[in-house]
Amino acid sequence: MTVSTETFAFVADLVRRRSAIRLGAGKEYLVESRLLPLARAAGALDVDAYVARLRAGREAGGHEAVVEALTTNETSWFRDVAPFDALRDHVVPAWSATAAPGARLRVWSAACSTGQEPYSVAMVLAGCSLPDATILATDLSTEVLDRARDGLYTQLEVSRGLPGAMRARHLVREGGGWRVSAALRRAVTFQRHNLLDPAPAGGPFDVVLLRNVLIYFDRDDRRAVLDRVHRVLQPGGWLVLGAAESPVGVHDGFERVVLDRTTLYRTTPGGPL
Repeated sequence: MTVSTETFAFVADLVRRRSAIRLGAGKEYLVESRLLPLARAAGALDVDAYVARLRAGREAGGHEAVVEALTTNETSWFRDVAPFDALRDHVVPAWSATAAPGARLRVWSAACSTGQEPYSVAMVLAGCSLPDATILATDLSTEVLDRARDGLYTQLEVSRGLPGAMRARHLVREGGGWRVSAALRRAVTFQRHNLLDPAPAGGPFDVVLLRNVLIYFDRDDRRAVLDRVHRVLQPGGWLVLGAAESPVGVHDGFERVVLDRTTLYRTTPGGPL
């Protein structure tokens, strides 16, 4: 069974307005699979019935729950590896060579999901002897942020990309899972943030990670988000995108820099096209 055309259109429009993520034709299966747990928890017969109740205003908080369910993205430790190598081998040394005495490296991990990305960054910075760096991690979903703050991961989650040496140094066994050490959890501040809103406080940032998010936005929304990011990045600050993403042709405030096996983007004085 798949959701009706009316249900899909309503959900797609809701998600688009609240998060800028576009659910194109063919994503009906995603809507059904993500919303079925919400429907069951609400005692609805199926997703169509649940959305009908939502449209009638009989599900308090339902709109936010639907958006969160459809915007929770895939994540893992040290995802794609190369950007974290570039952070360790190039970005941090370059920053350290020019930073004023007492300065702190400031990092924003946007759309951080359940926290593996910002904790991976914290591990890298700890290895670079930057214990006082500040890491802000944001996401639209309060549910994934609660999980990220808690820092407890299953064995399966820990096995996805986390090197054994990093696990031994930064995680402790707890029950059937693993918890991020207190020191590492203190290094990351988690905060709810919608990328459609103005950038969060805490900048200007030296590094912004905005990975595997822009691919879900249309060109105008990509440009708007990139403009907000550009405004809160230090001159010469670094933007880290997903492998399939680029500001080229969307925003002229970034220059492409190839670092070993990955490509990062550095701020230039320019503004939007």
